[in-house]
Amino acid sequence: MDKDESMANAADFRQLGHRVVDLLADYLEGVEQQPLFPAIEPSELRKLLDEPLPQRGTDPERILDELRIKLLPYCTNVNHPGYYGLMTPTPAPIGVLADFIASAINQNVGSYVIAPSATEMERRTMRWLTELVGFGPAAGGNFTSGGTLANLIAVKLGRDFTSDHSTQKLGVQKTMTVYASEERHVSIDKAVDMAGLGRANLRALPTDDEFRVRLDALDRVIAEDRGKGLHPAVLVGIAGTTNTGSVDPLPELAALAKREGMWFHVDAAYGGGVLLSGQRPGLLKGLELADSITLDPHKWFYAPLDAGAVLVRDEKFLTASFGMVPPYLKADPDRYQFYIHGFEQSRRFRSLKVWMAFKQYGAEGIGRWIDRNIRHAERLYELASRDSQIEAVNKPLMSAICLRFRSGDAELHRRVVAAVEREGRFWVSTTLLKGRPAIRVNPINFRTTERDIEDLFQALKEKHREFHQG
Repeated sequence: MDKDESMANAADFRQLGHRVVDLLADYLEGVEQQPLFPAIEPSELRKLLDEPLPQRGTDPERILDELRIKLLPYCTNVNHPGYYGLMTPTPAPIGVLADFIASAINQNVGSYVIAPSATEMERRTMRWLTELVGFGPAAGGNFTSGGTLANLIAVKLGRDFTSDHSTQKLGVQKTMTVYASEERHVSIDKAVDMAGLGRANLRALPTDDEFRVRLDALDRVIAEDRGKGLHPAVLVGIAGTTNTGSVDPLPELAALAKREGMWFHVDAAYGGGVLLSGQRPGLLKGLELADSITLDPHKWFYAPLDAGAVLVRDEKFLTASFGMVPPYLKADPDRYQFYIHGFEQSRRFRSLKVWMAFKQYGAEGIGRWIDRNIRHAERLYELASRDSQIEAVNKPLMSAICLRFRSGDAELHRRVVAAVEREGRFWVSTTLLKGRPAIRVNPINFRTTERDIEDLFQALKEKHREFHQG
C-alpha cells in the first residue's frame, strides 16, 4: 500500500466512522419509540438475510443502508427503558466507544508483546476489581467472555487445588463433589461437566424462604458424601441469584469450606454490582473470604458485552493451574503474560470499556444508577404489597424482583408476559421458584424511570384481568 492509498483509506475510514456514529446516535435517540422486541418470525429473518457469499466488494454506504433495513429494526432493544429481562444491560455509551477503540487497535492482551499498554491497563482495571471485592495485593484475575467461562475457570481451580494439582497431568483420579444451591446459574452445571467432575457429582441444595442455601442441608450432604468415600472439592456460594438477587450466607460458607479443605467460589456475576451501591452497604459481607469470585461488568456495571471476570484471592493458583510456556512464547519476568496466568491465549481487550466507564462516571456515578435500579424493584414491591391481583415473591435486596398472580397457573403467567411483550413497551421473563410460576423483573437499565416501572405494573394487571376473565 503506497502513501497516497493509505491516506485515502484513512480519509474514507474517518468519513464512514462519522456516519456510523450518526447512525447509532439516531438509533439511541429514537429507541424509546421503537417496539422493544421485533414482531417478526425467524423464517422471515432467514429469508431477509438469504444470499450467497459475496464475491465482489460493496460500497460501505450500501452496507450501512442494509443494516438500517435488515438489522436495526429487528433487534431486541436492550437500550429501551422498558427492558427488564435477561441480564444484558443497557450499555453505557462510553463503553460502546471503548469497544470501537479496542477493535481498531486490535491488541491481543494474551501476550505482552502484542499489547504492552493494554496489558498494563487490563492489570490496573483488574486491580480495581480485586480491591473492590476486598482482596489484598496478592490477588489477580482474568477478564473473560462472561460468567460462564469465569465459573468454569473457578471450578477448574478448585479441582486442581483439591487434588494438589495432580489432576492437570493425571486426570480425575477420585470422585470429587461440588455443592451449590438450587438457585445457582446453569453455568455451574456446565463448569462441573467441562472440568471432568460429572454433573451427577453436583449437589443441588435446597434454599430457605429467602432463597438462600440452607446450611443444615449442606452439612448433611457433605457428611453423607464423605461417608461414601467421595471427596468434597468445591463449594459455590451465590451473591445475587438470577431470579431474586438473594445472597447466600457467605461468612458461614467460607468457614465451612475452610473446615472441609474445599475451594470456596462465589458467583457474584450479577450481584457484584451492589458493591458500588450506597443504598446496600455491607450486603456482600464475607465476599472477601472467597478463594475465587465471578463478576460480570457486562451486567450491573453497564458495560457492553462481553466483559466477565474471574478474580482469585491468591494469583499463584491461576499460575499453578494454567502456567505453561511453550518454546515459541518466551517469558520475560518483567512483562506480565496473561496467557501464563489464565486459560485464553488470544484475548480481546475487554477491560478498556470497564476502565473508561470508571474514569468517566466514577464508582459513585455507576453506584447511583445501581441504587436507582434498586429503588425500581422496591417500587414494584410496594405496588404489589397493596394489590389484590399481584403479589411479590421476594423482598428485593437488589434490582431483581419476582411477581406472581394470586390466581392463575404457569400458562397464564406465560400468556400475560407474551401479550405485554407484543405490545412492544416492556420485556420481562417468566421463571419457576420452588416449583411455582413467577414473572421475573430485573432492571439493570440506567434509562428506566419510576413511571416506566409503574406503567409495567399496570400493564401486567390489565393483561391478567383480560386473560383471567376470558
